[in-house]
Amino acid sequence: MTQTAVALSTDAKTEIVEALNQSVAETAVTTMLAQNFHWNVTGMAFGPLHDLFQKIYEDHFVAQDDLAERIKALDGHAEGMLEVMLKRSKVAEHDGHATDKDMIAMMLSAQETLASTVAGCGELAANHGDTLTEDLCIARGEVHEKFAWFLRSHLR
Repeated sequence: MTQTAVALSTDAKTEIVEALNQSVAETAVTTMLAQNFHWNVTGMAFGPLHDLFQKIYEDHFVAQDDLAERIKALDGHAEGMLEVMLKRSKVAEHDGHATDKDMIAMMLSAQETLASTVAGCGELAANHGDTLTEDLCIARGEVHEKFAWFLRSHLR
């Protein structure tokens, strides 16, 4: 039987919403980071990196909404202020002045951070029996690990 949000305790919902807001913040910052790199990448690998960064920001834009909607399904407040997201996020923004290899390394680090953050959120959700949030986090973790693999492959 699937656990619904309604059966979660208030404390469980609060903890899960906090973890989801962390995931939204890092996803939002990484979305803009990828878009910035998409705009500013140069070098021999311009074409593939331009395309990869676009795939990342397009995926992450949709993911922000999925994560925020899960927060709302748990009767939480989805934090939507950029200032709050930047303060909360373990992923830092960047001005886009970087070599292609540095962009790849920064985006790789962001993907690894996101994979870890959503894994932690998923584990927390699993501990509270919230399989819906757990499933969402597992799916997001798979995406971030795949993007990390693609980025890592450019650095070898």
